[in-house]
Amino acid sequence: MSGATHPGVRVLVADDHPVVRSGIIGMLAGEPDLEVVGEAPDGAAAVALAAELAPDVVLMDLRMPVLDGVGATARIVGTGPSVVVLTTYDTDADILRAVEAGATGYLLKDTPREQLVAGVRAAARGETVLAPGVATRLVTSVRTAGERLTSREAEVLALVARGLSNAAIGRELFIAEATVKTHLLRVFAKLGVDDRTAAVTVARDRGWLP
Repeated sequence: MSGATHPGVRVLVADDHPVVRSGIIGMLAGEPDLEVVGEAPDGAAAVALAAELAPDVVLMDLRMPVLDGVGATARIVGTGPSVVVLTTYDTDADILRAVEAGATGYLLKDTPREQLVAGVRAAARGETVLAPGVATRLVTSVRTAGERLTSREAEVLALVARGLSNAAIGRELFIAEATVKTHLLRVFAKLGVDDRTAAVTVARDRGWLP
């Protein structure tokens, strides 16, 4: 990680696992047009280093302490660098949060070295970089956006997942039990199910619930 002037693509690697960071840096090593200029152990450090080092591309993990990858991405993208999420998580919710935060790309940690290198170069050119499976899920998510749960519906279903009754959910959210039932009926319709257990299962499968 030299501070010398370099004509190629400057990369910042953000991941809370030292071994993973070293592995990513090793995968990029040997490419004459790529230079890793810094590494960050959390999202807050990534934001600070991005401002200090002015990289062209930030490879960003999602789950990190202090500030997660989505929060860090949202703070970095307006300052110049392209952010490519590099993670093991590929749920609809994770993908959408990253894209909505401004990430240029979304790759998985099992991405072959050649594809990772090509992805960094493409991101530096401002191109979108998506793992094939992620691209498919993103397209599907956009198509089904009209079926997505509202924030209130998601709150209700999250409490159902915790085992609360309609009455208990009403008390928790300060709404009438009848209103809870209405929200659940809408949830069932959107998910194509007819009972609470199935609703929770489907919503989790789609990444809409923790």
